[in-house]
Amino acid sequence: MKAHEFLAAVRDRGNYKDQAEAQRVTAAVLGILGERLAGGEPTDLASQLPQGIGELVAKAQDGAASFGVEEFLRRVAAAVDGSPETAQWDASAVLCTVTEAVTGGQLNQILTQLQPAYATLFGKPELS
Repeated sequence: MKAHEFLAAVRDRGNYKDQAEAQRVTAAVLGILGERLAGGEPTDLASQLPQGIGELVAKAQDGAASFGVEEFLRRVAAAVDGSPETAQWDASAVLCTVTEAVTGGQLNQILTQLQPAYATLFGKPELS
């Protein structure tokens, strides 16, 4: 998957008006996800995402902050000037696209670090 394909998938999932909006939401969601992941996981995830997209996760390499889904969505909402409801939509648009772009093993490593409630945002409610 190339960066423009990733953003097109986010745009379609999120029903965003243009590529710029999809890029803005993607940057916010992946940056906050990078803050939440520990160890080398942001770098591992970045290596499986398209060039230009993966760097958004890897920027937060020193993060490893522990916060639940509600705080994750609050941070996404603040970053995109949205509400908790729109933040859930935004996060799902990006994270479901991540699910398509990475291997099952990588997705498993990510979800292992997160609380079960995050699985729904990745389009895997059966794991929550």
